[in-house]
Amino acid sequence: MQGLPGALLHHLKNSLSALLPGSCALCRQAASITDMAVCAACRYAYFARQQERCLQCALPLPANAVSPRCGDCLRNPPAFDMTVAVCDYAAPQDQLVLALKFGHELALAPWFALMLRDSILRRPAFELPHYLCAVPLGTQRLAERGFNQALEIARPLSRQLGVPLHTGLLHRSRETARQSSLPIDARARNIRQAFSLDEHELHAVKDLHIGIIDDVMTTGMTMHEIATMLKRYGAAKVSTYVFARTPPHL
Repeated sequence: MQGLPGALLHHLKNSLSALLPGSCALCRQAASITDMAVCAACRYAYFARQQERCLQCALPLPANAVSPRCGDCLRNPPAFDMTVAVCDYAAPQDQLVLALKFGHELALAPWFALMLRDSILRRPAFELPHYLCAVPLGTQRLAERGFNQALEIARPLSRQLGVPLHTGLLHRSRETARQSSLPIDARARNIRQAFSLDEHELHAVKDLHIGIIDDVMTTGMTMHEIATMLKRYGAAKVSTYVFARTPPHL
């Protein structure tokens, strides 16, 4: 495989590993081919328990919560209408996100999508969106990484849900610093007006329900900025779908 571009080489390696029995991405013990990326024991240990979460932002709710929304969403609701998250961004599940994003383990993306699909379908009275979109990366970040992890999750999720994926709808208007590298009070400024609709699609979202996909939601500011922009162009509802949600203390 020498001479192939880096991103293509990573894709081929991960495609081959997805077809062959290997080790669990969490415990590194042998996994059967039917286990995909994570073995049955780890799925049971780390993903079987369903956390009660805020309907809007997916932060964990206390056991005695009287509202489906957390206090922050009741006081200052974000522009997006609901969030589905598979798990907290905490050990050991966070290692899966890091492996996908920085370890180029692209074979994890279809498994993320499968877990996310199941979480979406478990939602009471769930409503599928008209389109799915991935949070876009800036040109520089995309060139550095070689792929957009949100788009890698979105492609199989689109097929699994039977919802069209609109890859050209959203654009990142400018490069931004990594949100995780900034203090909380700087993140809103960093992401403000960083996204736009494709100039040929300015009327494509009017009165529609749009689903936005990312690997992790930290503060929700990125999704809030995208949802604000979409609703400015007439979107009726914006749902966000993420593999992991960062707990408030991180």
